[in-house]
Order: sequence, then structure tokens, then C-alpha cells
Amino acid sequence: MSPEPKTSEPNTSEPGTTGTVRAVFLDVDGTYADFGIVPEGHVRAVRAAREAGHRVLLCTGRPVSMLPQSILGAGFDGLVASAGAYVEVEGEVLVDRRFPADLAARTVAALDAHDAVYILEAQESIHVPPTASERLRTILEEHFRHARDGQLAGSSAILDSLRSGDDFAAVRFAKVSVFDSPVAMDRLVEEIGEGIDVVANSIADEGGHAGELFQRGISKADGVASVMAHFGIAREDTVAVGDGANDLEMIAFAGIGIVIEGSAPELMAIADRTAAPPQQEGLVAAFAELGLTR
Repeated sequence: MSPEPKTSEPNTSEPGTTGTVRAVFLDVDGTYADFGIVPEGHVRAVRAAREAGHRVLLCTGRPVSMLPQSILGAGFDGLVASAGAYVEVEGEVLVDRRFPADLAARTVAALDAHDAVYILEAQESIHVPPTASERLRTILEEHFRHARDGQLAGSSAILDSLRSGDDFAAVRFAKVSVFDSPVAMDRLVEEIGEGIDVVANSIADEGGHAGELFQRGISKADGVASVMAHFGIAREDTVAVGDGANDLEMIAFAGIGIVIEGSAPELMAIADRTAAPPQQEGLVAAFAELGLTR
């Protein structure tokens, strides 16, 4: 789903006086969590919003298999995972889109031809080529070492879920995270061919040599739309919060788009509001300003 301009004014009235139920969609990395760790203030804000009658969902690029209890613990009404390829609400799976066999084979072949470091992300599990396991561990531990407490809880949540194997033919995955590629991502996309697209990786910081490969035409906005239809919530009563490249479509689509301060210019340009980053518990103030926790 491509970004669409907002055609109506967002409903910013307080639920306590209007009874309006909102659906709130939270990106994980860099928005709800800081290096995989969720601030206590964010947990309290989510619980208070749900107690007030609102629907709160995670809307993340991660698959279900990469969402540990430390992230899910606040309790949510559902989640949009794999950047829109999977949607689950109150235990019911609404959307589960995987790479078609031909596209999956072309994708893995191109990555292996360049000895790239990548993981195949399925809802049940995540998979890494044996030749890339140690390199992936080094990349993840280096990234999460920048966490405020210097602990590697964030990397453990990913590494502990990994499966290693040579034959990926039976793996039905929804997305691929590339952490290090000897060739630029644009070249990989060209080699894979029709049906693939790429956005920046929210964890790896390798410029044009890292990214997230996904089926062209799928975005978080599609997941938001599926949840809206399920709950019967109008677009103007949706709130989306994010900070990364794969949040662009949902920020543009939601009735109120909140962007984390310091995000890329293209996100800041379409933000209705901004919020402080998770290390400052920015969602606490954002929820309060919208009347979600009253």
C-alpha cells in the first residue's frame, strides 16, 4: 500500500467525553523499545490506554518469532508483524503472506551467491545460513552493545531464536533481513528480479550494504487497514508511531502519524506530531497528549 494523503482532520477529542475508541499502532525498535528493552513508562502507557478502552497493537518489521515476552509483556490487542505481511488480532490470524516459492528461491540464490549475512524471517522461526552464523552474532552483539546498560538482552532475543541449516527450500518466510552484503542492496534487488523491494535495516548500520527485503506492494499500512476493518475503527481514529523507513506508509496512512524525534527527513515531513525517543519514554507524553490514558 502506497502512502496516501490524509483526507480528513484527525479526531483529537478525548475518549472520556466522546467515547471514541482508537486503534494505536506502535513500531518496536526505536519507538516502543530501546535496543530491545521496553521502558517501564511505555508498559504503563500501553496498559492504561487499553484500560481506557483503546486498542493497542505492535506494528513491527520483526516476525512473531523475534518478539520475546520482554517486548510483548505489557499485553496487546494484536500485532502487525513482518512489516505488514502478518496480522494477528486477539489470537485470530487475519493475514499471513509468505514469499512465493519462485521469489523465495531467487532471493536465497542471490544472497548465497554473494555470501551475504542474512536471516530468513518466518512467524514460527528465523533461519541463518551456517556460513553466516558467527558473522551475524558479531554484528548483532556490536549493535546491542550500544544499549544504555551495555547488556546484550536485545541480541539474545534474536540469537536464541535462530535455526541454522543448509536447505532453505522448505522455509516459508515473510521477509529477509540482510545485515552485511558484499554488494549494494540495489544490486541484489536487481539480481533477484520481479516482486522484490528493499528498505533500510532497523538494526544493521551498513549503509547500502544492509537492508530488509520484502514482497513489493506490502507495507505496514496494509496491516493497519486489516485491523481497522476487523474492529470497525475509522481511519481518522487510528494512531501510528514509528521511526524507521518501513514506517513511512503507516505514518502517512493513519489518522494521526507520530514520528520519533531525530527520524529521517522523509518521515518528519509527514508527521502530524513528534515524540521523544524510547530512552526518554516518549510514548508516555504522546499518549497523554492524545487523551489515550485518561
